[in-house]
Amino acid sequence: MKHFISDEAIERIALGVLDRTLPKSEWTHAAHFAAALWVLRRPGMNAERDMPRLIRAYNLATGVANTDSSGYHETITLASLRAARDWLAKSPEKALHEALDELLASRYGRSDWLLEYWSKPMLFSVMARRAWIDPDRKALPF
Repeated sequence: MKHFISDEAIERIALGVLDRTLPKSEWTHAAHFAAALWVLRRPGMNAERDMPRLIRAYNLATGVANTDSSGYHETITLASLRAARDWLAKSPEKALHEALDELLASRYGRSDWLLEYWSKPMLFSVMARRAWIDPDRKALPF
């Protein structure tokens, strides 16, 4: 299944997050990875520094509070960035939309992929939402 047919479609998602105009209904699991890949390939941007700020601001603009139980989640964001960075490193010449579609067709395309590495109580804890928490089931492969 193709999620994105062009790099421009990915850029539209990323720019919509940056300028906070992306409709909330479009901020899906696939869109999170689209924005992450775009930021990872964007000169002058640092994904680990920039994505948390962008997601928090986008959440607030769309009426989602960043609290201990909703909104931005540090561990999920940083783990997803690690997965995305690793995926891009394995296919640096691919068009962004092709790399993204392949990533989404992989196990990372499932929104529950993190539960292989973290138990639910740990992953959804307040601590993991606020700051990076190492996996408690097994180490990430990247």
